[in-house]
Amino acid sequence: MRIQELAKHLNISIGTVSRALNGKPDVNPETRKRVMEAARALGYQPNQSGRSLRKGSTGIVAFVTEVGPQTSDENAAFFMMLHQGVQSVTAPAGLDYLVLMCPDDGDRAAFMNRIVGRKLADGFILSATKRTDPRIEILETRGIPFVSLGRSLSGRAYDWIDLDFHGLAASSVRLLAAAGHKRIAITVPMDDANLGTIYLDGYRQALTESGLPFDEQLVIPAPVHGGGGHVAAQALMALDPRPTAILLVNDLMAEGLYATLREGGLEPGRDIGVVGHRAIQQNAHLKPALTSFRMSVFELGQALGSRLLLQLPAVGRRPETFRDHLWPFEMVVGESHG
Repeated sequence: MRIQELAKHLNISIGTVSRALNGKPDVNPETRKRVMEAARALGYQPNQSGRSLRKGSTGIVAFVTEVGPQTSDENAAFFMMLHQGVQSVTAPAGLDYLVLMCPDDGDRAAFMNRIVGRKLADGFILSATKRTDPRIEILETRGIPFVSLGRSLSGRAYDWIDLDFHGLAASSVRLLAAAGHKRIAITVPMDDANLGTIYLDGYRQALTESGLPFDEQLVIPAPVHGGGGHVAAQALMALDPRPTAILLVNDLMAEGLYATLREGGLEPGRDIGVVGHRAIQQNAHLKPALTSFRMSVFELGQALGSRLLLQLPAVGRRPETFRDHLWPFEMVVGESHG
């Protein structure tokens, strides 16, 4: 179907149909809705190559992430739901969606420069943000629309949404302190992921508010996967005096932690209080039930997609000011915090 046929079907001018399909702001919302619904129902697809030549655009938005040998099924499920949320917003705008994966041991700056140089997409969503992240400066310098899942010290003013790791850690400490714990350990990632710094800041602040001292020995770097629980449990049991509770920066660590504590004669929830980070199906069988947190991943994807659309010329104009937002968690109280 051509745009002329779609316009004739709707009894609307070709210009109005074109502006509606391209997200122009001067189109009546009801008219835009009619056009979009008819386009979907009749299977209309714009001539993307022609649009790209005229507008210098690709009609594609891309999600940039990192993958490696330790990428888990649970992480894959998280991002699959996130992608569904993004696409629920971008697809109705006529945009295709691309996932670009950089090896986690690769050069992220070179990867970003390469995909930008090839003009693979009109805008990007960045994930796996580091405390210093060259990708942000690359996109800012070139004026390319992007939204970041997570924040960084890099860049000047850009749009980001970050999970509230600070609030999550603080809530965990308060819960454990209220249960009578005095020596509370915390696990942090072994790399320079910015979430680790934010998570640790929330922990320290809540310790101070609870009248508990900060002890550097209670900060345990560990891999954020199943084997990390084993590493954390061994480090915890080697401390003297031993902590009575621990915060997990990733729930993938819980199963290994439980098993290793039991091998050492300690019972999770009784001898060692445990609080997780984001409830996952993999831990549903754990006894005692893990106290953790949950969030809407699909809605997070929708929010990321919506923020990116606002920056694309086909939908609106690049905003004068950029927004930041902390995405909340909801505590799921189990029996593991002691």
